[in-house]
Formats: sequence, C-alpha cells, structure tokens
Amino acid sequence: MWNKVAEAIIKNRLLLSIIIGAITLVMGYYASRVEMSYEFARTVPPNDPDQVYLDNFKAQFGEDANIIAVGMKDSAIYKLDNFKAYSDLIKDVKKINGVTNVLALPVLKMILKDTAQAKFYLAAIFNDTIASQKDLDSLLILASEQKLYESQLVNTSNGATMMLVSVKKEVMNSIKREALTQSLQDAGKKFEDKTHIQLRYAGLPFIRTVVAKALKREMNIFLLASAIVTGLIMFVFFRSFRAVLFSMIIIGILVVWTLGTLAIFAFKITLLSGLIPPVIVTIGVTNAIYLLNKYHLEFARTKDKMEAITIVVRKMGLAMFLTNLTVAIGFLTLLSTDIIILREFGIVAGLNILALFFVSLVMIPSILYWLPVPSPKHLRHLDFKIMGGFLKVVDGWVHTKRVAIYAVSLTVALLSLYGISKLRSVAFMVDDVPEQSQVKRDLKFFESNFSGIMPLEIMVEFKTKKRRPILDVKNLQKVDEFENFLDSIPMMSRPISVLTFVKAAKQAFYNNNPAKYTLPTKAEGGFIMRYMKGQTDSSGLYKSFVDSTFSKMRISCQIADIGSTRLDSLVHQVIEPRMKATFTSTAKDSVITTITGTSKIFIKGNKFLVANLQESLLLAFILITLSMAILFANVRMIIISLIPNLLALLITAGLMGFFHIPLKASTALIFSITFGISVDNSIRFLAKYRQEILANNFFIAKAVSDSILETGKSIMYTSVVLFAGFIIFAFSSFGGTIALGILTSVTLVISMFTNLILLPALIMTFDKPKRRKGDLIEDFDSSFYGEHEDEEIDLSKIKIHNRHSAAE
Repeated sequence: MWNKVAEAIIKNRLLLSIIIGAITLVMGYYASRVEMSYEFARTVPPNDPDQVYLDNFKAQFGEDANIIAVGMKDSAIYKLDNFKAYSDLIKDVKKINGVTNVLALPVLKMILKDTAQAKFYLAAIFNDTIASQKDLDSLLILASEQKLYESQLVNTSNGATMMLVSVKKEVMNSIKREALTQSLQDAGKKFEDKTHIQLRYAGLPFIRTVVAKALKREMNIFLLASAIVTGLIMFVFFRSFRAVLFSMIIIGILVVWTLGTLAIFAFKITLLSGLIPPVIVTIGVTNAIYLLNKYHLEFARTKDKMEAITIVVRKMGLAMFLTNLTVAIGFLTLLSTDIIILREFGIVAGLNILALFFVSLVMIPSILYWLPVPSPKHLRHLDFKIMGGFLKVVDGWVHTKRVAIYAVSLTVALLSLYGISKLRSVAFMVDDVPEQSQVKRDLKFFESNFSGIMPLEIMVEFKTKKRRPILDVKNLQKVDEFENFLDSIPMMSRPISVLTFVKAAKQAFYNNNPAKYTLPTKAEGGFIMRYMKGQTDSSGLYKSFVDSTFSKMRISCQIADIGSTRLDSLVHQVIEPRMKATFTSTAKDSVITTITGTSKIFIKGNKFLVANLQESLLLAFILITLSMAILFANVRMIIISLIPNLLALLITAGLMGFFHIPLKASTALIFSITFGISVDNSIRFLAKYRQEILANNFFIAKAVSDSILETGKSIMYTSVVLFAGFIIFAFSSFGGTIALGILTSVTLVISMFTNLILLPALIMTFDKPKRRKGDLIEDFDSSFYGEHEDEEIDLSKIKIHNRHSAAE
C-alpha cells in the first residue's frame, strides 16, 4: 500500500501542495476570527443537578460572581482632600460602560423614618459640600453607626476600606471586559497619582480578565519560543537553514489549522487550548526530524534524490502514522469526558495531530524534491560518535547487568508508590496565578482585611401554608442564629440577607440607634411592618435576597480562596451539618436548605476534572494497547512494551507526591499526553527489534544490540526535541502551565531511559520469538540511523523464507 502512496505523493506533489495551501487560506480566515474565552471555565456538566440549581438561582436572584473589589488600607483616605478624590473616583467608575452599580463609603446611604408618610426612605450620608475635616469626621462617625454596612465595606479594626463594583453579565463574559477592566485601572491610577494611596483589585471578573490577557500574551510567546528552540535544535542537527525554514513553514500551516479548527467548532481559546499550538510545533518537529533524517540516510546510501524520497514515504509512512495516532489517541480520549474545556482541548489537539501526519507526509517529500541535494555538511549528523559510545554502554548494561536493572526499576517503582500515597488533589479558584504576582498579593489583602472575596451562597426555603413565612419571628431567629454561626468562621465574611435589612429597618425605626440593630420582637414587628408595607424596591435590592412570596431567601457570603480540600470540608462537614440542625422541619412545615454558588461548583468541578482525566487515561491505555495489539499480535510483547511507559508515569506521579505538587486539571492532563507520546519510543524500538530478530535468524542478543545502537539514537534525539519543546512551558506565569511543562518534560526523559534500558532487558529475559507470517510490524520502518543496503537484502530474504516456511 505504501508503495502506491509514495508514487501518488511524488506524482501529484504540486496538486497536493496547492490543496493544502487552499485549506490553509480557508483555515487562516477562520483563525482570524478565533476569540479568547472570558467565561468562567465550566468543569461541571450543564445537566448536573448542582449546576442546574445554580443556574436557576442566578436566574432568580442574579449573578453571584460579578463583583470587582477595589480596596485600600491607608489612614490618609479619611483626610478631606483624599476623601473627595475617592468620591471623584466613584463617579468616574460609574461612567464606565458595563458597570451597573458602585457601593463604597462616600456613597453610603442610611435608612431614615418618615413619620408623616409612615415609611422608610434612603438618604445620602456624605455630600459634595463637606466644608471641613471636622464635618467629615462627624459624618464618618455617623457612617460607622450604620450597622447595615459593618465589616462589609470598612474594617473597623484597622480602617481598610473597599469599593464594590457590579458588572453586567453580558460585559463580564465578553471581550468588552478587557476595556472595562482597563478603564477601571486607569481611573484608579488617576486616583493613586493624586492621593499616593495604593489601590488593590480583586474579584473573579477582574482576575479572569488578567488571566485571559496574560494567556493571550503567553500563547504568542510560547509559540514563538517553541519554534525558535526546536528550530535551533534542527539546525544544529542537520546544519541546513533551508531544512529548518521549510519545516517551520509546514508546522506553521498546522498552527493556522489549529486556530482555524477552534473557530470552526465555535470554541474559544482557554488556558488549556492555548497550549495546543506550541504542542503542535514540538510534535511536528519530531516528524520533520524523522523524515529528514531518513532522507539523508537513504541519500547517503543511494546518491539518488528521487529514490531516497520514495523510500522515505514508503518506509516511514506507516511508522509516522502509528506514532502520530498514539499521540492523537491520548488527546482524543478526552472526548469521553463530560467537561467542556477538556473535550474542546481533546478534539482540537487530536484532529490536528492526525492532520500533522498528512501535511508532513505530503509537504516534506515535496519540498525535498524541489530543494538541492544535501551536501556532505548536511550528512555529518549520521555519524555522532558520542551518542554511539553512550548507547554501547547501555547495550553492555542490558546484556550483563539485567538483575541490577530490574532491582533498580523495582526500587524506583516502590519509592514512587510511596510518593503516590502522599499525592493530594487540591485546587484553588485563583490557582495558576503566581504567589508573587500583584493579583495574588491583592487577593491576600482582601482575605486579610475582609475575609475574602469568593462567593458562597445559601438558599433557605420555607415550605408552609403561612403567608410570608420568612418574616415570622421564629424563622427570623433561626436565620439569625445561623448567620451568627457563619460570622464566627474566620475565613468567611459577615453574611448578608433579608435579615440584614430587617435589622437595619429596626435601627431606622428607633432613629438610627446602633444598639437597636437587632431582630424586632413580635410586638415591634407590628409597628415596623406598618412602615415597610408601602415600600417599593426601585433598586431591586430586596429582589436580590428574597422572592416575592417571602418564602425563599438568599444568604450571601464571601469566603477566602482556601483551596478545594479545605473548602470541601468547610461546606460539607461544618456548614451543612449546622444548617440542617438549625433549620429543622416539622410535620406541618418543612425547611429546605441548599448551599450553592460559584465556590461550591468549583469544589465539585475539581473532583469531576480529576475523575474524568483518570477515566480518559484508562481509555487511552486501552486504545493504545489495542493499537499495539494490532501491530504486534503478541500479548507478551504488548505487556513488555507497556511496562517501561507505565513505570515512567509511576515515577512522575511519585515525584508529584514527594514534591507536594497537587493533582488537578493541569497536572492530571500530563499522564494522558505523555503516555501517548512515550509509547512511540516503545513502538519504534520493538519495530526495529522485530526486523532485527528476523534478519539475525532469531538470535535475540544480536537483535537487541542492533536495535539499541540504531533506534536508540532516534529515541534520544526526539526526546531531546520533545524535552526542549515542553520545558518552555516552565517559564509560564501560571502555576498549572509550569507544572505541565516540567512534569511532561521529566516524564518524557524518564520514558527515554526506561525504553532504552528496561525495555531491551525485558526482551532479553522474556521474549520467545516465533515466525509469524504477515505481521503488520514487518512493514514498519523505525530506523533512524545506520540502515544499510545489506539490511534491505536481508528483509527481502526474510519474505522468501516466510513463504517457504508456510509451504512446509
């Protein structure tokens, strides 16, 4: 089959190149339309009960994660000139497109009682005509007496204060958020220049914007860096600027196809999908190295360019297809997950890895046809003595020190299992932002002064025939008891609910006496309710905390980003038991309590991510094993080939446990990616071994030695390229990307050694080769160095011998 493929490619090289060019133009058009993702990455399926509940909650009460906090801690803010500058800042922020409301100290309102109309009304505490510092100090005391805002906007112990900016949902989840965030920072810079007071920024909309902008910048940097680094390695290897240039052009085509694929499927660039182009570059370079090297090898042997190109396609076609297939399987198995970002990552990466095979197989031989023949300088890499010397040492170990190799492997495996026992799964809502970054420092500021900024919501629904059950004094007392408990938890802010406004109404009824900020008694309730009957909710504030029947209420809290493990324990082992104990149901009346919000979904999402990635790794293992079964048709060889790669994954997982690298989305993804790539080394080695065992009349020792000395070079060179390509991610500003880069690189290097040392040792000990007519592996050419004409003759003899054996 591959002879016909080779003939077709050479014969139709111009037409095929034009077709690829046309596809690239179309993909380029779509690539220009690809967009960044500004939405919070959904890691829980849309039909999950908790996700459905949160969606319904948002539809009724509004968004829970649409607040940007701007904080400061400087006593100078309470000086008249600076306070006026703060007021001007708020006015500027209110003018920003997408801002719906601003709540801060200078615009606070207090509830007053209108005895003539028997109703409450709101009045501004501060105005623009404050004449002196004395007047401001008096108003600040008045503001501090409004218990409604206590510990919400001002930390009474140290004077830290913050401004809460509400953002429209349609702006928060679109590219418009970048302009909003920039305008907010510009207004803040103007304030800082005028007052010399540092501002702090936090809140999920702000953090997501910062992450998205950094991601866009890093994607371009890593794409360029991976091309430069791998290109330099190719140049050092082949000593040919033209070979590097045209290889990069081909890989550039696939990068365009990748971005175009994202746009065609209406996917957006996320923290995960942004990694695909650099990965394509790295894997594409390994394809180019294999094809170019095989071409140089055959040209050095035949001195005939056309014959060398034909042999490249004929002999490397199946090899490259199978190695690209195993890598693609590692990505495509992510389609089995229910998590949107993983499925998008898997389908785009998997399809374009397969497309990479097609483009490389067509374009590289076509370009080689148009290029001049290689000069002696370009062929020097065919005899690299240092690497050959190292491989001879490895060959000696395999033949004489197999017991030591097994002992070391077993010891490392046991140590790795111990390390795995220390492995923990934990993630943070602001996970990948480095600790020393301004964003992380600002987040710590809000956690230290206001107990955090991450949203946590609690729903309480009273199922009863009573009218407006929430306003029943007994029910209010239960809510008050529960809110006091929540307020006692150090990492949680003081909760806000309709109870907050009921207490504030009582304080207003008693002429703003701070001591009266308590629950009204049954008798007081009658007087206060007369004032509340005629109230209108023009601001929509009440609607955000209670339904129209006063049977369903929202308790809103802010919490520190304490990590998924502690957050899970807090929610399920602390808050939920107390909530169930406080709100008990009776035969007539029942109370339904539910914890919801973005923070809770985050907990479930992290568990879901890790579980799904484990399942996809298992599926990748099964599919790759099946692929190898088709290739080798030998159960013993399949097991032998899997052991070195599983040991590499085991060592990586152990290192994660020893170095306290948590298991989360970015680190769990490593195993699916690297397993598919590292298995390539086993396939290439075993393919060469199969050829050598036939050529050497089933003399295992000689076949293993020849395989180590010849295929070992290919394994080492491609491992160097892959290491260099993935280690670039270690220079990211995102923790997850750094871990992905380092651990993937380490795993691939470990896989190189396990496949060079442990795999041949296992073959020497356990393989019992037999002649099997028609093995697919016999059509697989894994050679990288050192295949000579006499080997071609040997292969021909093997075919004749097989036919003779069959006749017998």
